Amino acid sequence: MDALKVLLLFLLGASTGLALLRVPLQRGRSIRSQLRADGVLWDFLREHHPDAFSRRYAHCYPAGTPSLRLGRTSQKLFNFMDAQYFGQISLGSPEQNFSVIFDTGSADLWVPSSYCVSQACAVHKRFRAFESSSYSHDGRSFGIHYGSGHLLGVMARDTLKMGNMSVPSQEFGESVYEPGSTFVVARFDGVLGMAYPRLAEILGNPVFDNLMTHNNMDQPVFSFYLTRQSGSSRDVDGQLLLGGTDEALYDGPITWLPVTTKAYWQILMDGVSVQGLKSLCPRGCEAIVDTGTSLIAGPTNQILTLQQLIGATPTSIGEFFIDCARLSSLPHVTFVLGGKEFTLTAEDYVRKEMLEDRELCLSGFQGIDIISPQGPLWILGDVFLTKFYSIFDRGNDRVGLAPARHPA
Repeated sequence: MDALKVLLLFLLGASTGLALLRVPLQRGRSIRSQLRADGVLWDFLREHHPDAFSRRYAHCYPAGTPSLRLGRTSQKLFNFMDAQYFGQISLGSPEQNFSVIFDTGSADLWVPSSYCVSQACAVHKRFRAFESSSYSHDGRSFGIHYGSGHLLGVMARDTLKMGNMSVPSQEFGESVYEPGSTFVVARFDGVLGMAYPRLAEILGNPVFDNLMTHNNMDQPVFSFYLTRQSGSSRDVDGQLLLGGTDEALYDGPITWLPVTTKAYWQILMDGVSVQGLKSLCPRGCEAIVDTGTSLIAGPTNQILTLQQLIGATPTSIGEFFIDCARLSSLPHVTFVLGGKEFTLTAEDYVRKEMLEDRELCLSGFQGIDIISPQGPLWILGDVFLTKFYSIFDRGNDRVGLAPARHPA
């Protein structure tokens, strides 16, 4: 359900304990936004402005950054075009490194197999089972289907390492067939899902469940800090923190929202308004907090109304464009969660891209119809999560949100 995300480099914390892992994140377009959306604009940009897809970003934290306190480590998230966030893990003995999207909208771990026959696998790192002494073949097959793409593979078990945390015999998928162009252009190798086990296609415990079992984490919690490029010449990245939160990265207090259905990180949203006037969710609606989706998505009819209210113009390629000269006059969009207002300005919800020497401004909202027993679902993706620090608490089955503390 989302957009395309990119490579993540892995940073090891210098903590003496095993309780907290800091993961630096690099940004790139989310996989599920790419798969479930048309993605035509990105094909258009790749064809006419290929340099945009070779941008390099700097790290927010130097390698070897110590963890926040005893028993914690973290990884950096790297950013690509304000769209994907990815980091590094290792599988096998000896270790084989892979860049993966840390995706709260899915629950499976998969990487390409050395036996994969698709073009996508040829341009990414592939797992070589025959080189790992700790590898165990599962024997079952799996398939994961996205809106405009899918992959097939076989299941396996091997040692997973993330910084100083490890999981023996982690179930994961080795993809052997990745048709189409979606995975070819992706900067990540695979996906590491962080949703509830109920959402898993691959049988067995998801990675975070196993981390809670095999590692003495401070808390059964992980949190994301995402940032935007905003025209900066330096890398703009973020981090995933396993085992707790980093109070230096947000301004309190935290708004806690109970999970309503333990599959996605699904919460109740009180309403959505534009400049405080038009309610798009008048009686409340369900929303997914999803790091694997680049945009903010909602029911198509309501998103079309929202696009009109912010002055976005539809195009033949399925994207909505906004006049860049009008950004300062565009209305605020407010999401009401737990009785508290979370407001986005135009600078927050408009994506900027360069096409040759021309700046393009695109709406950060997207229509996707997802039906659930609770009604149509909204998706609070990265456009929302760059503004707000997000905390995922498995111990209390709740999501926490607080304004992210970005540098001036």
